[in-house]
Amino acid sequence: MKQEIPYKIYLEEQEMPRQWYNVRADMKKKPAPILNPETLKPITAEELSHIFCEELAKQELDDTTPYFDIPDDIRNFYKMYRPSPLTRAYCLEKKLDTPAHIYYKFEGNNTSGSHKLNSAIAQAYYAKHQGLRGVTTETGAGQWGTALSMACAYLDLDCQVYMVKCSYEQKPFRREVMRTYGAKVTPSPSMNTEVGRKINAQFPGTSGSLGCAISEAVEAAMGQEGYRYVLGSVLNQVLLHQSVIGLETKAALDKYGIKADIIIGCAGGGSNLGGLISPFAGQMIKGEADYEIIAVEPASCPSLTRGVYAYDYCDTGRVCPLAKMYTLGSGFIPSANHSGGLRYHGMSSTVSELYDQGYLKARSVEQTEVFKAAQMFARVEGILPAPESSHAIRVAIDEALKCRETGEEKNIVFGLTGTGYFDMVAYQKFNDGNMVDYIPTDEELQKAAAALPKV
Repeated sequence: MKQEIPYKIYLEEQEMPRQWYNVRADMKKKPAPILNPETLKPITAEELSHIFCEELAKQELDDTTPYFDIPDDIRNFYKMYRPSPLTRAYCLEKKLDTPAHIYYKFEGNNTSGSHKLNSAIAQAYYAKHQGLRGVTTETGAGQWGTALSMACAYLDLDCQVYMVKCSYEQKPFRREVMRTYGAKVTPSPSMNTEVGRKINAQFPGTSGSLGCAISEAVEAAMGQEGYRYVLGSVLNQVLLHQSVIGLETKAALDKYGIKADIIIGCAGGGSNLGGLISPFAGQMIKGEADYEIIAVEPASCPSLTRGVYAYDYCDTGRVCPLAKMYTLGSGFIPSANHSGGLRYHGMSSTVSELYDQGYLKARSVEQTEVFKAAQMFARVEGILPAPESSHAIRVAIDEALKCRETGEEKNIVFGLTGTGYFDMVAYQKFNDGNMVDYIPTDEELQKAAAALPKV
């Protein structure tokens, strides 16, 4: 007798992953090494440990170890909100009149409201374990800053957040949650750092970018004894921690004998996308299964679909290591009217290499279409999605509509990375009809790409 599939698939606590999965270990062609910005040679763990915690530096450079044990203290923290549910979107399927089965992995069931907490607690744990006083970081839409603030409060660490200026102004409630957890939040670019003053002088009135905020956070960390810098996306270590998303998703699907046909994730720096797809991409690399994986990015910041695959600085101030990635150029600053957090100029080196090898596809979508999808999802599924997550919702809906046309009964899985309850300024603009789309011109992108380092 066929096992009935419940509305929400909850794994038992004991089924929560005990190890993180490192997809790089199974990649036949590894991502290119990150480079020391001064020597332009592959950076060492010792050099990287001046910026990151020692254990995180080791994780960052390890492309041979397939599994890392999750420390008990981190796993016990995860138990507050993990395993997270894999939900069948029956109401959305009915609304679309599609034969497709739509599932979403919901990462918003924690106080920080997003998947970012999966890596925030890990990075804070290693900082505390090393005996550090505190950490510095950047945040775009504020989800990462909120998660890190929560993790640092839990472990009694100082937390300093440089928040992209347009988000600092547009998302005051997200900012206040960080401050409630004890974090110091500074709009970026600021006048508190040398690089911030330089960027403000070069771009008067700039709304900021993640690249700017990264530069400031790194400078702040290196200028204070007992501090290290931590990052919420892009890095290999972050994708490693976020693999709990994909591992749980695969376990839930396997539990009921469901084979995903299409897997969709929003893409900014690559943290949630890389975490969601890692075990599935690993199967593809080993020839064990085949999936259609789609990375969805904003048309206003299209690193995969319109970027260049090249070595580039990971920050606007050019103080961080260089990574080979799909990039728009470290000097690219997205339009201030872009309402999501997917504002990074580049893409994770691991995701970039998987994309270059053809293991995933990429699409860019305009934000008015994204918010139409968000509105539909909220009305029929009862969750107000984050603008970032809504990029994945948009393409999931598009794929489900294709199934309606062809009659194919495909299983579509997407990542619902968090909630949008702190994004009401953006929703207000959409509801008032004041939201506009912005797509950078070829000339703008060519100008940014021309400034790429000659490596």
